[in-house]
Amino acid sequence: MRQFPLEMHTLAPGRVVEWRLRSTAAAQDADRGDPSGRRASFNQDKHFTVAEESRAADDPVASWIAVTFEVEGPLDESALSRALLAFVARHEVLRCEFRRLAGELACAPLAADELALETAEVGAFDTSESLRGFLVERFRRSIDTLSWPLFTMGAVLREDSATVYLAFDHIVCDGMSMPIVVHEVETEYEALCRGESSGLPATAPSYLDFAEEQRRRYLSIGADDERLNYWKSFIERNGEFFPRFPLDLGVRPDRMYPIVNEASPLLDATEAEVFEKSCLAVGGKPFMGLLASVAVCLREAGGPGVYRGFMPVSERGRDAWTNSVGWFVNTMPIEFDASPGRDFTQVMTQVRAGFGEMIRHIDVPFVRAWELLAPEEFAARSWPYPVNFFSYIDMRKCRGSERHDEWRPTSHVWSARANGACSWFQRDADGLHMNSIYVDTAAARRTMGDFQGALRQTVRDIALTGGFRRPIALTPPRLPVRPRVQA
Repeated sequence: MRQFPLEMHTLAPGRVVEWRLRSTAAAQDADRGDPSGRRASFNQDKHFTVAEESRAADDPVASWIAVTFEVEGPLDESALSRALLAFVARHEVLRCEFRRLAGELACAPLAADELALETAEVGAFDTSESLRGFLVERFRRSIDTLSWPLFTMGAVLREDSATVYLAFDHIVCDGMSMPIVVHEVETEYEALCRGESSGLPATAPSYLDFAEEQRRRYLSIGADDERLNYWKSFIERNGEFFPRFPLDLGVRPDRMYPIVNEASPLLDATEAEVFEKSCLAVGGKPFMGLLASVAVCLREAGGPGVYRGFMPVSERGRDAWTNSVGWFVNTMPIEFDASPGRDFTQVMTQVRAGFGEMIRHIDVPFVRAWELLAPEEFAARSWPYPVNFFSYIDMRKCRGSERHDEWRPTSHVWSARANGACSWFQRDADGLHMNSIYVDTAAARRTMGDFQGALRQTVRDIALTGGFRRPIALTPPRLPVRPRVQA
């Protein structure tokens, strides 16, 4: 399973059917305004606030996270409908409506037994191009942070197979939720087709409980709380709250740009295995070797010797959240020395130490630290400038990964505009892959093309030689321009 632009997906044409969620509750009961209800997480509150302010300024933001997967054989539409409804009922956050109550963002979950799915025939598509175009436009139009429901579900039906798709607003899920979607819907569907129980629980531990615990622990802290000391020390050395992306993207302050959304392989399966062994040989993990490679490539292209960036870290490891859908992501700063003259082993030692220090302070929510330590920037609707960002997921460790060859799941992210660059890295059975979204400027296309080429060469050199190439180039080689998918 890997992440790439939906426009790059090879989807066979077919007949499209959608399942639309509705409440069966009486109208007077559906208007929930109970101020004693559930409260949103810090991530959700900030996300919703940005959507509100953007709408008020007639400058709406838009984004979505989507997943597709395959079902072999003629689709049993009734079984899939029941599998989708069971999935929604299992995860409370998917049943939530969000409202402002006395300044706070409240979650009003609908009862699972008050939900129903309505089948809608969309139409037939004769070509892959027209089908992809429909899905892109459908996700853009249907995913709205301020409107319920916060996701859409459907399938492309053919005589001997089907492609199922679900697209979500970020407020109800994260990237690690996508493998959970695939596993649960496929497992439930297959069991229903056999006339058996899936064995999945009727309800999963709720993200709303996680949010409640998080707010209880951190809503009352102030800027002088000692739990913010890690952030403060990072800010002191960095000079500001956000770590800047160190290369030229050709952007102007306070301006958002259309995006380029592209993906490419870095290592094939065999190379990725050898790369992992090279990392383990020097006491590190594959993501550490990749992060070390990113730092060296940025430094060689003109960035600083000390790497500083943001790194999203999953919070599912605590308690019982492993198989829950929600926004279980904390974004943390990480820094380490990748100065010239350090070899692979030395940089990996620095990465390992930097990561260990970061993990020791993982509990403080990013949004809360942002609000307390950079209040002026917190009031803005976006990060203030291009930010250095690194994300890595090993999809082979996700539940259901042993069936990914059959289900062929893919994930996709999209955003209408940006003012910087974000890169996501995924490891799966086919190798190591990279998906980047960045501003559509001439400078950014040159910078990101050169950076990606240098990174690809660096990780391959580590796989081949066990270390960085010698001599280390002062600047990465200029690569030919490759076709890019415009989102």
